[in-house]
Amino acid sequence: MSPPEVGRHAQAIVTEVEKVIVGKRPVIELVLAGWLADGHVLIEDVPGLAKTLLARSLATVTGVDMSRIQFTPDLMPADVTGSAIWNPSSREFEFRPGPIFSNIVLGDEINRAPPKTQAAMLEAMAERQVSIDGVTHQLPRPFLVIATQNPVEFEGTYPLPEAQLDRFLIRVGVGYPDPEVEKEILRRRVERGKDEVDLDTVVDRPTLLGMQQAVEKVHVSDRIMGYVVDIVTATRNEPRLQTGASPRGSLALVKLARAMAALRDRDFVTPDDVQAVAVPALAHRVILRPELWVRGVRADDVVTDILGSVRTPLADDVLAGE
Repeated sequence: MSPPEVGRHAQAIVTEVEKVIVGKRPVIELVLAGWLADGHVLIEDVPGLAKTLLARSLATVTGVDMSRIQFTPDLMPADVTGSAIWNPSSREFEFRPGPIFSNIVLGDEINRAPPKTQAAMLEAMAERQVSIDGVTHQLPRPFLVIATQNPVEFEGTYPLPEAQLDRFLIRVGVGYPDPEVEKEILRRRVERGKDEVDLDTVVDRPTLLGMQQAVEKVHVSDRIMGYVVDIVTATRNEPRLQTGASPRGSLALVKLARAMAALRDRDFVTPDDVQAVAVPALAHRVILRPELWVRGVRADDVVTDILGSVRTPLADDVLAGE
């Protein structure tokens, strides 16, 4: 599969999901880009903004399995990964897989689970496997974790440490719809006569795996790689930041930029692709100085300012860097 073919399939997925998630095409594209880049997505927003619906819709239109885990303070690691159960008939322990064994796993309110359970989830995300009683079990492919957390409610939560946040390839927010969009949501619901929306499956599992492999064929010039390094280096030298992004941030930026280029029917990355994903890829990987956090300064705004201060390669420069 070629990158332009990826773009055609991706736009079909986004268009179908838009039947449910109205007016949020850029968000859908970012989440899909994270999946095509074989990463995981953290959605941080208030309740009621269709985070669960987005995950369920993606699973439907791509024809893959989905499971949902509601994170609570009493959730144990075995509730996520599964465990070995004694079978009296065979007189042996049998592995019973947990909900992590699915193509799309929605971890709802991940910050409500204790650190031990969070760690088990994040280990499965990084290794694509779980080990139970010394036996390793591979997770299915493709594999995407969409985790959500509520940024305004902290009672009874265990916020993800920065080192664990860094494991997510991308962090996005859905945001409130515009008044006209919200009116359109109401109109569609009234005309439909039911809560559920019937979606079509537009790609299958093998096609999705082929799309992920095709993203690896998207060309990244030396100039673009230098541009990415300049952006990440600027986060380390930014006085408003206590800690800048690590090389994992550079890798995330390149992976997401390649996926975004494929979504746009191109087989090469441009500065526009890098800029489109820079804030979702880097803002959760940096740490603000405490005094700025208290004042309400956001990491997103700092990364946006950095993008404006780093020299953008011209088109001729990018081509010359081939």
